[in-house]
Amino acid sequence: VAQFYGSMGGRPLNKPIVGMAPTPTGQGYWLVASDGGIFAYGDAQFYGSTGSISLRQPVVGISATPSGHGYVLAAADGGIFAYGDAPFLGSLPASNINATVTGVARTATGNGYMLSTNNGTVHSFGDAPQFGGLSGYRGTVLGIGPAY
Repeated sequence: VAQFYGSMGGRPLNKPIVGMAPTPTGQGYWLVASDGGIFAYGDAQFYGSTGSISLRQPVVGISATPSGHGYVLAAADGGIFAYGDAPFLGSLPASNINATVTGVARTATGNGYMLSTNNGTVHSFGDAPQFGGLSGYRGTVLGIGPAY
């Protein structure tokens, strides 16, 4: 059963909330805004944010580490921002992707992550397996979930 630990409802935000990641205990979560602002609830801890950095493209997703002591943020241009115990394992050069990143998901080990793009391509980093994308897909991919 999902528990409510808090929200930004009714509070002014600089940018809209675009993602959410649960803590491994299920007793908390992080919300991320498109400017990379982080809001921690329950047993989620704040490890840093891009809220005060001028980004080229907005943040589109967040994925927590298996320990719950870190998270990675992904920007629409393939930029990755790692905080806490989340390792930085690479990012996409904005000039090399002919699509928009729509989400990020970590691997079960925490030593890898995958980025999804709106055209169905999946980019793998660290120990994330490369399963391929959705060749010929004509819709829009909105995100990706963690690999367990």
